[in-house]
Amino acid sequence: MAKAIKLADIAEVLKVSKVTVSKALSDKDGVSDELRAKIKKVAAEMGYRQNSIARSLRDGYTYNIGVLIPERFVEMYHSFYWDLYQNVLNALTKKSYYGIMEIISKEDEEKKSIPRMIQDSKVDGIIVMGELKRGYVEYLSNLDDVPLVLLDSYDKHSNYDTVTSDNYYGMYLLTDYLIEMGHKDIVFVGNPHATSSIQDRFLGFAKALLENDIEYSPNRYISDREIEKKELEFELPEEMPTAFACNCDSVAHLVIKKLQDKGYRVPEDISVIGFDNYLISEKSDLAITTFEVDMKTMAETAVEVILKKIHKVDYKPARRIISGKIIIRDTVKDLNKSEQDNL
Repeated sequence: MAKAIKLADIAEVLKVSKVTVSKALSDKDGVSDELRAKIKKVAAEMGYRQNSIARSLRDGYTYNIGVLIPERFVEMYHSFYWDLYQNVLNALTKKSYYGIMEIISKEDEEKKSIPRMIQDSKVDGIIVMGELKRGYVEYLSNLDDVPLVLLDSYDKHSNYDTVTSDNYYGMYLLTDYLIEMGHKDIVFVGNPHATSSIQDRFLGFAKALLENDIEYSPNRYISDREIEKKELEFELPEEMPTAFACNCDSVAHLVIKKLQDKGYRVPEDISVIGFDNYLISEKSDLAITTFEVDMKTMAETAVEVILKKIHKVDYKPARRIISGKIIIRDTVKDLNKSEQDNL
């Protein structure tokens, strides 16, 4: 049987004290970032495994982080939130923490039920993925000794820590790109009242129109869902625009399918853009032009914030916005080139 690696073994290799090794592996103060990284690297190479039970008893923490997801945002394996959750788990693992998922039903939100993981004292803090009802978020934030971070949503209350993608600027850039490609008749697909993320994307869309002297009117907007429901239900307009700006890749995929069912070609007849860049290739026949959300950095930032809140180390409340980038693919036609070809 292989010998169990102890703190003293790591300390001897690096010629530091056991206390220094313990602080580094527990992410406590008193160790430089450079030395902490070196200690963790050597510990991993030597095969050191911390005893989580002993560590919990010693420090008074569970070393578990709860991840709450509203039921309406759950769609396993092909979901933005499923991919984001995987990134959160990876970020927690790097910090020697575990993640526990709990799905919150509509009834739980309405009744303001305490999540089971909190009732059973199984977690040190909570990361909320997706948008909960405001009253329920307020209720959770007022629970004693349960730090909370909102991931991919935000609230007007300044005391909430939030991590979001740059939804406003991302959709602004995408819409501006459509306009550069000669599109002036563009329709936004999404319900701005459904989530703060969709609302910001809608506002970015509107800003791009205004900046380019394109008049906004109600027929430039199609609601794709009812509030607090995950089903996507909408009809395409009778008079087609030259392009659809969709609030996410799933909606873009559905718009493309509806267009194809009506005999339209994308992008030859009508262009389509999405948002998020998470849609796996086998779900869509076309590679969608979209805005890539940096899920890895969002997850790492949320984990960093929740751990700082828990351990009260270098913590400052803030709304953190993570930038992304446009991904140009196959679903936008350059109308300028078409006009030149016709001259």
